[in-house]
Amino acid sequence: MKAGNQTSILEFLLVGFSQDAEHQPMLFGLFLLMFVVAVLGNLLIILAVSSDSHLHTPMYFFLSNLSFSDICFISTTIPKMLVNIQTQSKTITYAGCITQMYFFMVFGGMDTFLLTLMAYDRFVAICHPLHYPVIMNPQLCGLLVLVSWFISFSYSLIQSLLMLRLSFCTNQIIKHFYCELAQALNVACSDTLLNHILLYIVTCILGFVPFSGILYSYSQIVSSILRIPSTDGKYKAFSTCGSHLSVVSLFYGTGLGVYLSSDETSSSWKGMVASVMYTVVTPMLNPFIYSLRNKDIKKALQTLGRMLFVK
Repeated sequence: MKAGNQTSILEFLLVGFSQDAEHQPMLFGLFLLMFVVAVLGNLLIILAVSSDSHLHTPMYFFLSNLSFSDICFISTTIPKMLVNIQTQSKTITYAGCITQMYFFMVFGGMDTFLLTLMAYDRFVAICHPLHYPVIMNPQLCGLLVLVSWFISFSYSLIQSLLMLRLSFCTNQIIKHFYCELAQALNVACSDTLLNHILLYIVTCILGFVPFSGILYSYSQIVSSILRIPSTDGKYKAFSTCGSHLSVVSLFYGTGLGVYLSSDETSSSWKGMVASVMYTVVTPMLNPFIYSLRNKDIKKALQTLGRMLFVK
């Protein structure tokens, strides 16, 4: 690289939420609590689904994959943030930043695919119940998840390789609590046009296309539910979809808002709070949302609890 305004950097500086030392213990405790709750909650969902044969259905297969993805998703950002708070350091190495970006994009992309697959599963179950066992067969479900993983890994690899070709300015400050792709591009000194084009294209593909599919699925679901004659049948159908809609609204509402906002907004304190909503809060709340009103999950968790207690 040319000397002067460019250098071969070894690390970035993550600004985080607060520069005030008095706020650091509170932030550490808050994010540690959310991280532990998210990991344990999603782990319990995975164990419950895998241990109960009654839950070996497409809906719970997708849910267990979502729980696994959420554990990995939150683990890409929060542990490093906690270490930085504890050591009173805000740095992350160049290799660590690229690695964090890569896995963040992988598991963030997987969440969008899995939420879409879960919406499609509910669409088939409610709108085409007689054909459900044939359409949502285990082979198709496994294939859909594998294709989702392949697309997520491929895009993340391409974007990471494009990042490696960039040179960075001496101002290596990333105005976020993790190595967010758009913010990292802002401190690059070389041409980032190709990176931005790919970023916006994939944001549309992984954002609007799945979200449009989810909206279409639920428009058809609502139409089918309203035609159910019994009130109990309507309530049961709505209850199976309500939890998923809550997760979709929280994840897409904040996620798309951050990526479609201006650079100034996304790097502001409000932008970081919005990022927390879909990177931390959503993975933490998913186990509660999907289990509190789900009798099958509750029963499986109770059985799992008794098994662990006896052992």
